[in-house]
Amino acid sequence: MGEKLITNNRKIRHDYEILDTIEAGIALQGTEVKSLRTKGSMTLKDSYADITQKGEVYLVGSHIAPYLQGNINNHEPERRRKLLMHKLEIEKLGQKMAEKGLTLAPLRVYFKRGKVKVLLGLCRGKKTHDKREAIKERESKREIDRALKSVGQK
Repeated sequence: MGEKLITNNRKIRHDYEILDTIEAGIALQGTEVKSLRTKGSMTLKDSYADITQKGEVYLVGSHIAPYLQGNINNHEPERRRKLLMHKLEIEKLGQKMAEKGLTLAPLRVYFKRGKVKVLLGLCRGKKTHDKREAIKERESKREIDRALKSVGQK
């Protein structure tokens, strides 16, 4: 059984350079899982993962839409959600983030074997000139592909 994508954070690859990735589970309430099963019910815009002093990791700033068939016990859309990781993984991430001034950001959220997982990226912010270089490379690659495609069609 494969993975079913819930949402993708496309903007993160533009703003950050991804150095490492790690998979974590998310502790969710029942109505949150039901809401995630409906297409397009979660956004990761401006969200990040935060490590507390107690050694716990939380996903901050993500939005899960309220479940439409829910009642008064529906979940809060913007609450902090605990991420499920091993203690050693959390300690290693905390050390890397403290040393190099890195950020832990969610790249994508998906179902894996019926469980909701989040792929976290250890990221370093790109400078403006780095972003411009990436855009130039992408556009030049696009032009080369167009030229090769037009030569192949003749």
